[in-house]
Amino acid sequence: MKKFFSFAVVALAAVSMFSFASCKPAEKQIGLQLYSVNQDMGNVDASLAKVAAAGYNVVETLRSPECFGLPAAEFKALCDKHGLKIVSTHHSIGMNPEKEAEIMEQWKEVFKGLNVMGAKYCVIPSFKLGETLEDLKAVCDYFNKVGALAKEYGLKLGYHNHAFEYEVVDGKVKWEYMIENTDPESVFFQMDVYWTTQGGKNPVDYLKKYPERIKMLHIKDEFVIGESGKIDFEAIFKQFYKNGFKDYVVEQEMPHSKSASREENLARMWDGVAKSAKYLKEAKFTK
Repeated sequence: MKKFFSFAVVALAAVSMFSFASCKPAEKQIGLQLYSVNQDMGNVDASLAKVAAAGYNVVETLRSPECFGLPAAEFKALCDKHGLKIVSTHHSIGMNPEKEAEIMEQWKEVFKGLNVMGAKYCVIPSFKLGETLEDLKAVCDYFNKVGALAKEYGLKLGYHNHAFEYEVVDGKVKWEYMIENTDPESVFFQMDVYWTTQGGKNPVDYLKKYPERIKMLHIKDEFVIGESGKIDFEAIFKQFYKNGFKDYVVEQEMPHSKSASREENLARMWDGVAKSAKYLKEAKFTK
């Protein structure tokens, strides 16, 4: 009887421990665009370790198939080492109708590199959009072709905005025209919430207007996320999640104070990205 009682106590304790573990909340997905720490990527391994220590578990990198001088496989191995999942990259190749075949071959190499890295997205960070709707239509057609090629590699092609996309040409807001003249099956949009507000627009309004097209966010503030108080991050995240998406990365502009030393600027940079991660980790509206 005593042995049975002891066994029962041990079994109950094991069940309790399992139940406690299963109820443990999932780790939040917090991403960083590595441009934010580009000033200190000379030692990629050490810097990725700092990114992870700052509180990030997802990264968006720069370029492909090489990242910060490393082949895609080596870069991914370092990210894996530090528990960082590569979700995307920023990469751009200008259009030239006379060299379209050559350009598409270049894109193929980009997409192959992203496949090695296990990424989901390839985002064009900026582009010369021209001065007329005819110019803009040509850009949209180019994006559609590149996006269709990306699909062949299991990837999604995106475009990241700044403020100039909200300028009006021939009665059309450039960014809205781009959304409405690109193929939803081939092209998506990565909305930078800071630059959207700088362009005089409300990010939430666009998330409601184009719920299927904005699949990624750049979460950005004047410096540290949430410190300016000028951007309603809670409303942005709630609508983004409601739309069925979750992939976002923090982007922080790099400090360039002329009155500070390089070491002081780097310290401010790392402090900023760590504070942004802490803000998002503690926010009740992120998941």
